[in-house]
Amino acid sequence: MAKTKTTFFCQNCGTSFAKWQGQCTSCKEWNTIAEEVIQKEDKKDWKNTTSLSQKRLPKPLKVSEIDTTVDTRYNTDNKELNRVLGGGLVPGSLTLLGGEPGIGKSTLLLQISLQLPYKTLYVSGEESQKQIKMRAERIPSQTDNCLILTETKTQNIFKQIEATNPDIVIIDSIQTLHSDYIESSAGTISQIRECTTELIQFAKETATPVILIGHITKDGNIAGPKILEHMVDTVLQFEGDRNHVYRILRALKNRFGSTSEIGIYEMLGTGLREVNNPSEILISKKDEELSGTAIAGTLEGMRPLMIEIQALVSTAVYGTPQRSATGYNVKRLNMLLAVLEKRAGFRLGAKDVFLNITGGISIDDPAIDLAVVAAILSSNEDISIPNDYCFAAEVGLAGEIRPVNRIEQRIQEAEKLGFSAIFVSKYNKISLKNTAIKVHLVAKIEDVASYLFG
Repeated sequence: MAKTKTTFFCQNCGTSFAKWQGQCTSCKEWNTIAEEVIQKEDKKDWKNTTSLSQKRLPKPLKVSEIDTTVDTRYNTDNKELNRVLGGGLVPGSLTLLGGEPGIGKSTLLLQISLQLPYKTLYVSGEESQKQIKMRAERIPSQTDNCLILTETKTQNIFKQIEATNPDIVIIDSIQTLHSDYIESSAGTISQIRECTTELIQFAKETATPVILIGHITKDGNIAGPKILEHMVDTVLQFEGDRNHVYRILRALKNRFGSTSEIGIYEMLGTGLREVNNPSEILISKKDEELSGTAIAGTLEGMRPLMIEIQALVSTAVYGTPQRSATGYNVKRLNMLLAVLEKRAGFRLGAKDVFLNITGGISIDDPAIDLAVVAAILSSNEDISIPNDYCFAAEVGLAGEIRPVNRIEQRIQEAEKLGFSAIFVSKYNKISLKNTAIKVHLVAKIEDVASYLFG
């Protein structure tokens, strides 16, 4: 039996130290370094805990001998999740799903487990089987292939995996698991790393996809060492405001697909409903035209979205005017205000400007610049923009309207949703013909302002 070894880990970033010290030199946090046991006994392979069929040892292969046949993905019967994953779950992959407490991570994976045509083992270390049953009764299930296990020791989990032979394994959550090979408590840096290593080895050797739920810190990062995100194949972020019913699923890392796709869900009493047309929920329904609102045509991955921009411009009460934005980069807002001041002659330096993107969504697409400018000018002039107008263009520092990519896809989405006019850059190359929507080609901010406000 090997000698017990200990070391000191930062509980915030996972950096190891030879001895205790007050401040972590990596993340600069104080009083986060704790001693942990990193080796309790001689390390064993995860398969020694079960009697799973032994496979032949791997051997090096020539590049020409490697089989490049694409494995069939597991269809999750959830279009939004399939889109974010890149087409479904890849056999042998490890997926990490993170999000704030109460956002709906467990509900999403339990709902998928109850709808999958494959045998699924749902392992929970946070709830009892009766609690999961109470939640499952609210979710309409289509199959009876979901097995519920309440266990936190990885060795016992592998024994149940051998007995049930599931097609997909879901762990809720990785912070509650612990291994006999590490003496520290569950949730510590060394336990998270050891349990993840065992699950990765199991997933790769048996071609079984594993989905992990991960907690997040107060800063919004996934709890545990940063190496956890490097070890897994896919990192998903489930986000949204708990005061709103809409949730957004993003891919922060994906070895098998794009990281620019998003999935949108609506939280209901019966679970999470897929939103196939997010433009309808991101645009407010109103009976009369109001100033300070504009519709922008944006893209998230391959999906076009029409979102509503709201702006409020008012006289500053205090000496320094306020600049606030929700769902939009404040620095870019300040840049656009400077362009309006310098290039277009609008005096906004002594006024408060508040900007909001409705629906609780955050957008980084520069194509919404023109809609932001239009909403600000609409609020400043107190003149409403027609509800059937939309915008898709970037604004440059010289006040010019710059072209954006895939403009035809944005125009078609606006036409499909019933908009009568869209403002785009005159430098965009557009080959669409016989469209029902009128395309306004503009070159400068002054052209847009004179057309909308006279």
